[in-house]
Amino acid sequence: MGISAEEFRFVADLIRAEAAIVLDAGKEYLVETRLGPVAHQLGLGTISTLVAELRTRRNPALLTRVVDAMTTNETSFFRDVQPFEHLKRKVFPELIERRRAEKKLSIWCAAASSGQEPYSMAMLLRENFPELAGWRVEFLATDISTQVLAKAREGIYSQLEVNRGLPAPLLVKYFRKHGLEWQVDSSLRSMIQWREFNLASKTFPPMGPFDLIMLRNVMIYFDVPTKRSILGNMRRVLRPDGYLFLGTAETTINVDDNFASDTLHTACYRLKAA
Repeated sequence: MGISAEEFRFVADLIRAEAAIVLDAGKEYLVETRLGPVAHQLGLGTISTLVAELRTRRNPALLTRVVDAMTTNETSFFRDVQPFEHLKRKVFPELIERRRAEKKLSIWCAAASSGQEPYSMAMLLRENFPELAGWRVEFLATDISTQVLAKAREGIYSQLEVNRGLPAPLLVKYFRKHGLEWQVDSSLRSMIQWREFNLASKTFPPMGPFDLIMLRNVMIYFDVPTKRSILGNMRRVLRPDGYLFLGTAETTINVDDNFASDTLHTACYRLKAA
């Protein structure tokens, strides 16, 4: 039996309140696909029983499981390729030149999912900018999902996951065999601090300032007011001459006019004042 219209509205309102993710009518199938396994794993049988449990008990652990399940975590190593080329050829060389006196870089991957993007950036830095070995590089990676963060911290990926975008020489150099899977070398894992963080939270903690913020492929799930709020927070924690990357299907146009595109070829932005 599928989810009822009333149950769908309850779940949609809950997810919007907790994670600012918009579930429009027609996404019933997505709720059924994501929450059906959760109900089964917890011995609740049906989604209706799970929804009833959410209504009556507001169990924090159950709520966390539901939010995790409804968060889209599609990612891959060096996803979309071009942003990483822009980082290698323009962004990091310019930042290194500007920060040469202080010898410090601060990076934030703000929707890190299961870790492929932060680890891709860590490999890019190691492979192309050896001078950073004597610098202080602060690298923060956050996500709302506790489950994917746990996976990211471990850095263990299946053969299928490493086959998606990861060049074979980098696999051999930076990964170690872990049974039938592959684990990121500890030297890379130690570069990154992992933290649970809700981008749509009403309270934005003190953080930054950052030279580079990766905010890729997450804004598409939010409504315009939430996007404006998030981009406003990004402005406050981005250094005046820093860089903001969005996903290839995302833009600041008609959302926040304080940003200007840095290139025609990828969704990289800088503050207009810079």
